[in-house]
Amino acid sequence: MADELVFYTNPQSRGRIIRWMLEESGAEYRTELVDYASTMKAEPYLSINPMGKVPAIVHKGKVVTECAAICAYLADAFPEAGLAPTEAERADYYRWLFFAAGPLEQAVTNNFAKFVPSPEQGRMFGYGNYDLAVDTLEKAVSAHPYIAGDRFTAADVYVGSAVGWGVQFGTLPKRDAFADYYGRVSAREAYKRGNELDDALAAELAPA
Repeated sequence: MADELVFYTNPQSRGRIIRWMLEESGAEYRTELVDYASTMKAEPYLSINPMGKVPAIVHKGKVVTECAAICAYLADAFPEAGLAPTEAERADYYRWLFFAAGPLEQAVTNNFAKFVPSPEQGRMFGYGNYDLAVDTLEKAVSAHPYIAGDRFTAADVYVGSAVGWGVQFGTLPKRDAFADYYGRVSAREAYKRGNELDDALAAELAPA
């Protein structure tokens, strides 16, 4: 039990990113469903994540939150899966993992909320403006088959999810580079398994 990995999630959340990552890692884990209307905003879950948000994992008694951090942690915790970067991949791996979690996330969220910073305000924001962030993402996914080079890594779980959801929900424009990249990463068996598990869980939760 000391080495147990517990995954706190809801199938209608970014927990799907971590489900995919867990399936890629080959780790044994236990899923704990957290409900938006009750358990997510109450103890004991708030002792795990005071933000009252999912996903989160507890592994060997330690809590990890934030999807990009969880992806990086699991890649390191389960090295046999080969999802951590090699020395040659490390720069692009960390660069684009944290670009997607930081500037891209901010740009997409603010744009969806219809907040458009003025040129003066853009100097205060890490993403500058929405178009700049999107164009930078397009160049990143076009440079190599995968985000850090010629091989799939944990960074592709996070960046791939951001691209897939962005295009699906209209927060990113439909561009060939995004479609090509997402097509490669979403063809993986672990991605399909993760979706099947979460789709089944979502069906169980749906009102009769």
